Amino acid sequence: MAAPRRRPSDLPHELALQAQHIERIARAFGLDFHEVRFELLAASDVNGIAAYGGFPVRYPSWRFGMEFERLDKSYAWGLSKIYELVINNDPVVAYLVSSNSLSEQKLVMAHVFGHADFFKHNGWFAGTDRHMLDTMAAHATCIRRTVDRVGLETVERFIDLALSLENLLDPYLPLREHLRRTKDPSVPASSAAQCVAPTHDVLGYLALHAPLEDWQREIVALVRAEAYYFQPQRMTKIMNEGWASFWHSRMLTHGVLDASEIVDFADCHSGATAQAPGRLNPYKLGIELFRWAEERGDDIFRLRRMHNDVSLIDELMDEHFIERQQMFVYGRNARSGKTEVLDRDWKKIKAKLLADLAWGGLPRIELVGVDAKRELVLLHHHDGRDLQLAKAQDTLRRLAELWNGPVSLETTDEGRKKRLCLRDGAFSVEDLAKPDERPGDM
Repeated sequence: MAAPRRRPSDLPHELALQAQHIERIARAFGLDFHEVRFELLAASDVNGIAAYGGFPVRYPSWRFGMEFERLDKSYAWGLSKIYELVINNDPVVAYLVSSNSLSEQKLVMAHVFGHADFFKHNGWFAGTDRHMLDTMAAHATCIRRTVDRVGLETVERFIDLALSLENLLDPYLPLREHLRRTKDPSVPASSAAQCVAPTHDVLGYLALHAPLEDWQREIVALVRAEAYYFQPQRMTKIMNEGWASFWHSRMLTHGVLDASEIVDFADCHSGATAQAPGRLNPYKLGIELFRWAEERGDDIFRLRRMHNDVSLIDELMDEHFIERQQMFVYGRNARSGKTEVLDRDWKKIKAKLLADLAWGGLPRIELVGVDAKRELVLLHHHDGRDLQLAKAQDTLRRLAELWNGPVSLETTDEGRKKRLCLRDGAFSVEDLAKPDERPGDM
């Protein structure tokens, strides 16, 4: 379902005045952003847009309907509530929930201006499509035309196949291509047509080289383009939310809120930045990192511009910060089977966090090439985290289906090199360890 679109002039007069007031305060603090358009919608309509990934128009898929049901029921049962929904676009589009209180609306609007500044100036967003609202609508039209020709069930099944592989990307590709275009404007925008092995852009390679029908190739390219649009948000989740939270906190307590609203703000803000035991809250960690940077005398605008989550944490996080935030490594105790604190050494805590966030939090998979038997050869760059073999097997099956041929993946599992293979529909695991490296061999 697509929610009705509203223009900024449709905001109630008081909210429109508040938006203008908060924007002036944001710019006075040094924030800079494209035009921001606020739209006021009912909670169910915002849930509908959130189910579409934040866009009011997407291609038809059962996935979006399922996500809407989850969000809508969660809201109805009081388990969750969407406060912010903002689109990286020019102009930036942000949705306000009509049932929110005035103080909540002020918080959301201030938060949105923080996001808008981050979208415009953070280097990882520099190469993103700033007209993604129109692009998503064009993709939806393309898919619907394909559905008319091929049939809904066939198209949806293939979309599911392509979406199951959407994380097989190179998260550094958009920034790398943007920097190349900055130096040489004649360099074309990133596309699958540029993709050759070896590459981490597995989906791009498949869009170019897999034996697909034209409509299938178009869908793979479409899924890839949308996945790359969302990739910077995966790489900067902590920074983006931290930056927006840092500035909404400062703006609201410096001229936005009335004295009577401070308690309500504190309650809402503390809920968003609360740290549950054993879990990472990007709002909490992000805002504390920027507060720590400001306390140290760092230029937080420079940090916002040049870093992603991994590089920011690597630069800022030290023993004093970790001790102040009471951070620790937790996990399963091999003897008791219970989840508990495993380590409080700050270097190990930082290393564990960096490892978990590296490559956007996903396994680093490289397409090495295609062998003489037309086998797609992949390599997992092991970073200390073993693959979940059941999930890896499922991914190989989907790769083989799209590639229409055999697929293999070399990895390390429990300290031993292995090759996972899917050939002629049969899955196997080959031990690549040398005989003198295998336990029990003589």
